[in-house]
Amino acid sequence: MLQIFPNWFFDIGLNKSELESLREEIDQIDSEIVRLLNLRVGKACEIGKIKQLSGVDPYDPAREEQVFQKVSGYSQGPLRDRSLRAVYREVISASIALEKDMVIGYLGPEATYTHQAAVKNFGSGLEYRALPDIPDVFSAVEAGHCDYGVVPIENSTEGAVNRSLDLLVDSGLTIIAQVFLRVRHCLFSHSALTEIKEVRSKDQALAQCSDWLRSHLPNAQLVPVSSTAEAVKGCQSLKEVAAIAGELSGSIYDVPMIEAGIQDRSDNVTRFLVVARQSLPMREGVHYRTSLVMSLKDEIGALQNALKPFSERGLNLCKIESRPSKKKSWDYFFFVDFVGHPEETTVSEAIQELKGACAFFRLLGSYPEQES
Repeated sequence: MLQIFPNWFFDIGLNKSELESLREEIDQIDSEIVRLLNLRVGKACEIGKIKQLSGVDPYDPAREEQVFQKVSGYSQGPLRDRSLRAVYREVISASIALEKDMVIGYLGPEATYTHQAAVKNFGSGLEYRALPDIPDVFSAVEAGHCDYGVVPIENSTEGAVNRSLDLLVDSGLTIIAQVFLRVRHCLFSHSALTEIKEVRSKDQALAQCSDWLRSHLPNAQLVPVSSTAEAVKGCQSLKEVAAIAGELSGSIYDVPMIEAGIQDRSDNVTRFLVVARQSLPMREGVHYRTSLVMSLKDEIGALQNALKPFSERGLNLCKIESRPSKKKSWDYFFFVDFVGHPEETTVSEAIQELKGACAFFRLLGSYPEQES
């Protein structure tokens, strides 16, 4: 019989009988946990039936945030807050799966960072659908083929994902949640590093590894593709071609990893958005971020006047990003994130005043604020 513990382990006071006793206690605790989990899921399904009769979807990120906060408050350790959230993320995911056949669209193929962000946000109990490109995610949600979509919006190193910004302007979808994912890029190839002549990846991933690429593969041709996982999938049978992606992609598409952690910054984080057809009401006790897009009137001090309603009311601007509107030359859209929810009085007042300073204005969504 295989000896799991060395002899000295039992010499420090834990003998076999004590070990078996502890295991029996754990078995009893597991039995009670399973009973309570099934009881909890059953109650959640009852709530789901009420929601269904009212035409309300079972997924509510603000309500989930309330649950996470309460669970963290119940705990006195030693489990860390992050671990508790991960456990309850899966419990809630399993409950939603029993309430509704929910489909989540994401920028595919399987194993992209967007896929990982989607699972981090929704849990593993739901159905996921890989889509070829970011516009396809928006289209699938708009058409009702997917209940929700997950798209990248910005990276801590390289900034905004412009295609997502542009689509938010023209789409009728709303933002209901955000996800932060730490990004660790790896290099995959069937060839040795010295033999590589071409490197493929998403444009943002190539940019996030630019210093490493200049240092180690200065003569390699950099080829942007639709996603990091697509890059790995595309070089499955090719020589002298490498791909940059996350570690999961290499194992799924069976391409050897030849370098790990090649991103230029160790604190590389990408922010993703969850988009839906309908917005959700504000919940008490949840800190919100709101996103909007605007274009300004052609006059002196237009931007200063537009931002004044926020500063005068002490509202914290998290982000402001400009993009060509593509409506006419030198006309720009400004994307603004701030802390607060439009149902709050001060925020509502600021928005009404802001609209008067804008040639174009649209709220993109309000969603629970999270730490990156």
